[in-house]
Amino acid sequence: MLSRRQLLATPALGAALLPAAARAAVPDTILAIARQIDDITSLDPHESFEASGGELMGNIYDRLLAVDPADSSQVVGDLAESWEVGDDSRTFTFRLKPDRLFASGKPVTAEDVAFSFQRLIRLQKAPAFILGQFGLTPENVGQAVQATAPRTVTLRIGSPRAPSFVLYCLNANAASIVEKAEVLRHAQGGDLGNGWLRQHSAGSGAYVLRDWRASESVILEANPRSPANPHLKRVIIRHAPDSAAQLLQLRQGDIDIARNLSPDQIRGLEGDDTLRLVRKERAFLLYLGLNESHPMLGRAQVAQAIKWAIDYEGIERNLVHGTWSVHQNFLPAGMPGALDDKPFRHDPDKARALLQEAGVADGFAITLDHFSGQPHSDIAQAIQADLGAIGIRVNLLSGEQRQVITKTRARQHEAALLYWGSDYYDPNSNAQAFLVNPDNSDDSPLKTVAWRNHWQNEALSQAAQAATREVDTARRLEIYRDLQRRFRELSPLPVLLQQQEVAATRRVVQGFELGGVAYRTLYAPVRKSGG
Repeated sequence: MLSRRQLLATPALGAALLPAAARAAVPDTILAIARQIDDITSLDPHESFEASGGELMGNIYDRLLAVDPADSSQVVGDLAESWEVGDDSRTFTFRLKPDRLFASGKPVTAEDVAFSFQRLIRLQKAPAFILGQFGLTPENVGQAVQATAPRTVTLRIGSPRAPSFVLYCLNANAASIVEKAEVLRHAQGGDLGNGWLRQHSAGSGAYVLRDWRASESVILEANPRSPANPHLKRVIIRHAPDSAAQLLQLRQGDIDIARNLSPDQIRGLEGDDTLRLVRKERAFLLYLGLNESHPMLGRAQVAQAIKWAIDYEGIERNLVHGTWSVHQNFLPAGMPGALDDKPFRHDPDKARALLQEAGVADGFAITLDHFSGQPHSDIAQAIQADLGAIGIRVNLLSGEQRQVITKTRARQHEAALLYWGSDYYDPNSNAQAFLVNPDNSDDSPLKTVAWRNHWQNEALSQAAQAATREVDTARRLEIYRDLQRRFRELSPLPVLLQQQEVAATRRVVQGFELGGVAYRTLYAPVRKSGG
């Protein structure tokens, strides 16, 4: 029979199945987290592109640079001890710290860095566009990224770009550094180790991946070679789609942190001296993807009608109060250049008039894909009612997060309720995703949110790309403000809400903070007062 300690160490994570009398606090060396993790499709950092996976990447891998925790407008060295930007704003040279090691014990070298960037581009998975936007292609990346000395790597991009923009991209998860020899040792059929790295790790971060079972659990173990010096030996993340189950397990001591409690549950914990609430406004947006390949959704007035039909304030007030707030711009609050105005409101009469302009006064039917968990399910039902009131008949189709994400990445949806998390702290992170689509073909190398929804506006796409070359900061931010206004009027991508994440922790948990972007929620500083 398994002991409770053994049970916690296994992917089954059966503490919730034990009778109440058998339950006890999680051991002091383990951090147990309950959250929704069914969005994860891969844990290869050059393929992973979901929120839950992004958080794990931030704890397993290092990058050349990191966001300054004291000032998110600045970057600091992570693996890099210094860097230089050429006068042409095209050449970036990095010198590595001499004492950084992979979890295997091998030193992190410039060859590993060059291989990692080359691998990202050659794999051409979802996050490849983050560096691909600098003109890097599978054909030229070998020349563009080179190890020029054991601790020196040079990146040469295709055209001059704002240096801050390039440096921010290099602290995104897509720029994670993997151990070349270890990855290639497991390569099969030219996959550059992708099949193996989806469920293993080869990084230098604070933790090592020990096990991932889709829609069930993730287990991380501390990397003793990391300078982050993690306090806890193991982190266990259980997939728990039901918030009531999360709260019950938290109160019983079966977990240390609950990540997906409902607004009512959070309000009920205010003043509870046995627990602590941790809050953070995050660069996470909830939006509707209206696929313009649909004959009705391809009409501009229809997308605008949908924006005017939705009761944004009602959704925030009644469904997500305290955890999401109304936000209608593609740049989240806190991002440089973000607008905070909310031009759309619940106006069914205006929405009906727009449908009449579009020639569909009698309405039409669409299918809306959405995550089966909360709050997405309740929000989808609210949208269904709002659109039904103007004659748009919505069929709801729920699924696990990774199912919905995979479907939309293949452009097989009609409409979808999705989240988008910024990949780095530069306005281009979201501007590119929501605006840029230079090639709308199915085999386009740049598969942005705009591409996924068959939306192509050449003027906005070109303007967003031009903004990355503007070196005057004030002028550049004004360009992004203008782009947000034009996006609201023209796009089939209504932005609805921005996340105000709240986690509930047991009092013994110290040092846990939520990050503004997924990869900045770090486990290494976390300790337990009893350990």
